[in-house]
Amino acid sequence: MKDAEPETQHRAIRSYVLREGRMTAAQRGAIGRLWGRYGVDPAPGAMLDPVRLFGNQQPTWLEIGFGNGETLAAIAAAHAENNYLGIEVHGPGVGHLLLRLEEQGLENVRVLRRDAVEVLRDQLPPASLAGVLLLFPDPWPKKKHHKRRILQPPFVALVARALRPGGLFHLATDWGDYARQMREVLLASAELASAGDGDGLVSRPEWRPPTRFERRGQRLGHQVWDLVFRRR
Repeated sequence: MKDAEPETQHRAIRSYVLREGRMTAAQRGAIGRLWGRYGVDPAPGAMLDPVRLFGNQQPTWLEIGFGNGETLAAIAAAHAENNYLGIEVHGPGVGHLLLRLEEQGLENVRVLRRDAVEVLRDQLPPASLAGVLLLFPDPWPKKKHHKRRILQPPFVALVARALRPGGLFHLATDWGDYARQMREVLLASAELASAGDGDGLVSRPEWRPPTRFERRGQRLGHQVWDLVFRRR
């Protein structure tokens, strides 16, 4: 999909804001030592082929913004029948995940340090994913910043394009107004349908372990909303 609208959206909204933070020596060393094993560096515009990337035909899931990677590693360890692509631009989180993958001997995870919009738009073939996870994205809580939220109609269209028929888009947030926006945008999509109740809301499934951000929000008294939509 390379028409004018996604290009405009890509310039206006990025899938991340770079807040690098402090990288430990172990994390930095992991990137240098393990990137060749787990990292993916596609050429600009080059299509990723999950079958070639993982060497099998297992279903492939994508997590956008995996943070420190604890949740992705836990899900991948519990579901060896799936492959997982993780996108994260922050070095400390990438290094942390690489260390965890090595510790657990996981071979069904590959990592990209790219803008998720770019990957969805230019590097994933249509109908190539069994599922997409967007767990606790930056809520941009100030109203004047809501336009920076990743969950916008053009982004949803890119996700839907990458999902195979019946593929799942699973989101979670602990910000009530963001949950309402997510629900409204997703319900308005012609390509997606609710996989939960009529509004797409579901209870947290057992296979999704609580994230670090989720636990922090719960300590602050935040409610958590999970939404699941299915590719028509």
